[in-house]
Amino acid sequence: MNRLQTERKIIFLVNPISGTKKKTKTIQHIQHELQRQSIDFEILTTREDGDYKDISRKIKDEKFTDVIIVGGDGSVNQVVGSLKHLPLKFGIIPFGSGNGLARSLGVPMNSKAALKRILDGEATYIDAFIINEQFACMLAGLGLDAQVAWDFANSKSRGLITYVRKSIADFFKSKPYSFEIEINGINFSTEAYFISIANANQFGNNFKIAPKAKLNDGLLDIVVVQKMKKTKLIAAVVNQITGKNKIKNIADNNYPKRVLYFQTASIRIFNKNEAPLHIDGEPKPTFSQINVDILPKCYKIIC
Repeated sequence: MNRLQTERKIIFLVNPISGTKKKTKTIQHIQHELQRQSIDFEILTTREDGDYKDISRKIKDEKFTDVIIVGGDGSVNQVVGSLKHLPLKFGIIPFGSGNGLARSLGVPMNSKAALKRILDGEATYIDAFIINEQFACMLAGLGLDAQVAWDFANSKSRGLITYVRKSIADFFKSKPYSFEIEINGINFSTEAYFISIANANQFGNNFKIAPKAKLNDGLLDIVVVQKMKKTKLIAAVVNQITGKNKIKNIADNNYPKRVLYFQTASIRIFNKNEAPLHIDGEPKPTFSQINVDILPKCYKIIC
């Protein structure tokens, strides 16, 4: 047995309602494997109200070293956002609908393989960002993708099929929104179907809206899908997710271009039509002004 394993003390925070698969066998496997390796652990549930003050005290008082989230991107956002001030290593056993952050980190989607990675893998610092004082692990968006997030959240069913159906329906109903963007002293106005602010490279399910994004480069990848005919919109997005659109300096960008793709450490967006907002896939009340700043090397995660 690795001596370092015996020095670990792990809390597993399980979201009982995330994803479409039952977690009973995964929890049993966690219990069996950690008992086999003589690792001290405890299994708790995530908090629907987002209040982790008592768990924070428990971590400090009982000297826990790791917090592992068994859930999706929304659960990761809530837990890391609440506990990132503590000297912890975080990990993910993916159980969400998209699992965008886990996929960007290379975490296996199989829960047994993910647990093995957690027990054997190394932790590294990665970035996060703040959007109007709200914490974001991987991705925020305004417009079409946020509308899909809202509709998906209000759906009675979950899973990839439901998400695809909502995406198709919202695509045909979508309209461009008016934005003014301020970055590095440059201002420009645009009409766009959506704007993605990405730290990770994808929405989830390997739909890589920002294929060049890196989790620890101190930069956000900004994708602006501008107004165009619907017949051209699909091809433009396909070019983006397949990496055909190269990152450019915003000062050199040709604004009539269908998709703008650039990097920055901060951005301000004036949301003139109050386009809907999501943060890490979870619908959030929108704002007329969006201020975004990178949080470099914000927390440690096992990958």
